[in-house]
Formats: sequence, structure tokens, C-alpha cells
Amino acid sequence: MERRTIREGGCLCGAVRFKAEGEPNSVRICHCRTCQKAMGSPFFARARFEQRALTIEGETARYPSSELVDRVFCPRCGTRLFSWRRNGTLAGVALATFDDRNALAPTEHIWVSEKVDWLRLDDGLPQYAEGVR
Repeated sequence: MERRTIREGGCLCGAVRFKAEGEPNSVRICHCRTCQKAMGSPFFARARFEQRALTIEGETARYPSSELVDRVFCPRCGTRLFSWRRNGTLAGVALATFDDRNALAPTEHIWVSEKVDWLRLDDGLPQYAEGVR
């Protein structure tokens, strides 16, 4: 019997907890302006999972940041947890919300054409001007 990896995480106040089963299909750092605004940060470091791989406990709130994506957060403490595709396919899980914040490491940078000027990318990871599949 195959044993699947389960990674757990949650928000700052503990009102929202989640489990991500299996491996993500990508682990990226997105520098697009929408992610910057949505996360209140220069970038969004996230692991992308199939939505069906996620189990969420606790009340969440959503904000439609585009035609395609909702941003999911804890309404109590405001922790930004997920970018959630509205078509029911994928979810980006904020890496820092996992209990083991070092469990997954990014493999590339996307949307570096919108990166803030003062951020230096010298980690040796591939960089893409826009998004990649």
C-alpha cells in the first residue's frame, strides 16, 4: 500500500487548519503585481496542489483577485492562506503557512518582469519573465 505524504498547516490564530496530501505539481515564487498586492509582500512563495488534495478545517473568507482566482484567508486573523482557482482545479498554498515552513523549497521564479527593483535574485533558480505552465 502506497503511503502518501501529508503536510499540515494553518493560520496565525489557529482558527483555520489544512492538510495537503501528496506532492505539489510546482513550488514557485511569483512576483506578479496581483500577488504582491494580495499577499502584502514583494512576492508569493507557494506550492500548487490539486484542490482535491487539500482538506480545510475552520471558516475561511475569499476575495476575487481576478476572473480566475480567489484569495482565501482567515477572517479572524487575516492570514493569507491560498490562491484558489475558481474553476475547481488548483490551489496555491502559501509556503510559510505550513507547520514545517522548510518542507518545500521553491524551484523557480515567475513573473520576474514585475519584480520589485530592490529585490536581488541570486539563489540560482530559473527565472521567467511571465508565468509558466
